[in-house]
Amino acid sequence: MNVDMPTNTARVLVVDDEPDILELIELALLRMGLQVDRASNVQEALQQLNNKSYQLCLTDMRLPDGEGLEVVQHISARNMHVPVAVITAHGNMENAIFALKAGAFDYLAKPVALTQLRALVNAVLKLPPPSATVRKGVRILLGHSPAMEKVRDLIDRVARSQAPVHISGESGSGKELAARLIVEKSARRDQPFIAVNCGAIPEALMESEFFGYRKGAFTGAEKDREGLFQAANDGTLFLDEVADLPLSMQVKLLRVIQEKKVRKVGATQEESVDVRIISATHTALAEQVQQGKFRQDLYYRLNVITLLMPPLRAMRDDIVEVASQFLVRLSGDAKVEFAATALKALQQYDFPGNVRELENIIERALALCSDDIIMPADLQLAPIDIEGVTVKPSVAGKYPLTDYLDSVERAAILEALQQTNFNRTAAAKVLGVTFRALRYRMDRLDITDKDE
Repeated sequence: MNVDMPTNTARVLVVDDEPDILELIELALLRMGLQVDRASNVQEALQQLNNKSYQLCLTDMRLPDGEGLEVVQHISARNMHVPVAVITAHGNMENAIFALKAGAFDYLAKPVALTQLRALVNAVLKLPPPSATVRKGVRILLGHSPAMEKVRDLIDRVARSQAPVHISGESGSGKELAARLIVEKSARRDQPFIAVNCGAIPEALMESEFFGYRKGAFTGAEKDREGLFQAANDGTLFLDEVADLPLSMQVKLLRVIQEKKVRKVGATQEESVDVRIISATHTALAEQVQQGKFRQDLYYRLNVITLLMPPLRAMRDDIVEVASQFLVRLSGDAKVEFAATALKALQQYDFPGNVRELENIIERALALCSDDIIMPADLQLAPIDIEGVTVKPSVAGKYPLTDYLDSVERAAILEALQQTNFNRTAAAKVLGVTFRALRYRMDRLDITDKDE
């Protein structure tokens, strides 16, 4: 039998009071080249954990002198960095969820399937060290405010688990980036990361998109096709705006999470999949449950660990740092700087579009600024008072602000273009901007000669 052998001999602690299960698991682990210690109760397990170094702990949930949850909590409270997996009775997802919330790496259901056991062990052995840094090419979370430090700490902790994570936060706050950082610090870092916007898939196509289909399953199904779950197998599936899933699809997703199996449209057999689910919404998912728009049982499966991305206005002390980093990246070799008044304007702005809006503002300001200095006017923010330079505050009803400003800018550009018969050079003079700035604005607002 072919199995993945660890590069370094690792030691595993197996905790169970049933001799047959202990022997079965120990034999499987020994055949993988691992060292195995046994414990038959909670106290014996805690004693061995305190006296030896382990790379994995497997514990039954029900033990003669307590519960396996005590072992999980002991390891978590002492920051032992020992991944622990719990063994639960078949169908008892509640215990598994409790364990994952307490810090367990994963769970196995009885009767223990050896293929799942080996997959779990191999995943543990692939975990990067706790101090591992994110690989080059992946963006990082900027800022050092308490709110952002809390996010970083939680990302580090949940990365060393297989538990489902739900990320909530306003649009543009960095939910997908947080999901990618979790994966980059996890055992699945070299496996597929599939991101899908649940609201962008037509309801009629959802089942075939998520689970795939067999040839001839419906009109147009000319060959077998893999779904998103198969594409993400052994990796991570990021369900953005998961609240947009219709109730009919929520039922099917719940079953996949519980059974770890999918059935293609038109197929008679199920296929096993090993996928970690990370979901996200810009609205409060709990409120969707209360309104009957989202299934409560699915909510509990997805919301095992909650990560809240703070809005940028809650991290005003970080705005200068984040803006400066964006400026360096977007300006390339050009040495462009912010005027002090421009930085103060940014710090006082509420950023309804959060970090994504800040990046767009700086990109626009780079096209508009002169003399390599970004002034407040180049930012085109909502009117505010900066050191005696006062303009009127935004008017109620003109929100979201970015959409309102874009509509005003679009109208002004179209008017100038119509006055000049769509002569862009002449229109730029009418507007009092450079030809380059006008071209940038037209591209950003998707204005073409067809708008004439």
